[in-house]
Amino acid sequence: MRLTSFTDYGLRVLMRMAGTPDRAFTTAELAEEFRLSRNHLAKVVSTLAAAGYLDTKRGGGGGAALARPAKEIRLGDVVAALEADQAIVECFGADTSACTLLPQCKLKARLARAEAAFIADLNRSTLADCVFRPEPA
Repeated sequence: MRLTSFTDYGLRVLMRMAGTPDRAFTTAELAEEFRLSRNHLAKVVSTLAAAGYLDTKRGGGGGAALARPAKEIRLGDVVAALEADQAIVECFGADTSACTLLPQCKLKARLARAEAAFIADLNRSTLADCVFRPEPA
């Protein structure tokens, strides 16, 4: 299974914040650190906030911070939330399948089980298991 870059950066944002949980990060700050478009990172942060993983505050002194302790954030749940709009294969999309093998296809159920197993295995770990702490300058 291949994760989107959106999910990759979402996980990086969370890992970075988990390394310094007592402070908020601005989107500009994280975008510079990750060498990524501020616009793209703003969408990632917005999605993480909407999913309940980040608290955000606008204006001076604002930024984003973890909404709960890293030990309470399961990696599989994060991946599932960030990949929610990405079907593993075309026939998993809502009313978009043009596959002529349906409804007799025997692959779709296997792929669904594999995807569920992938998420379940990731859920054996929490964000606390993947904390990133930058080296002091």
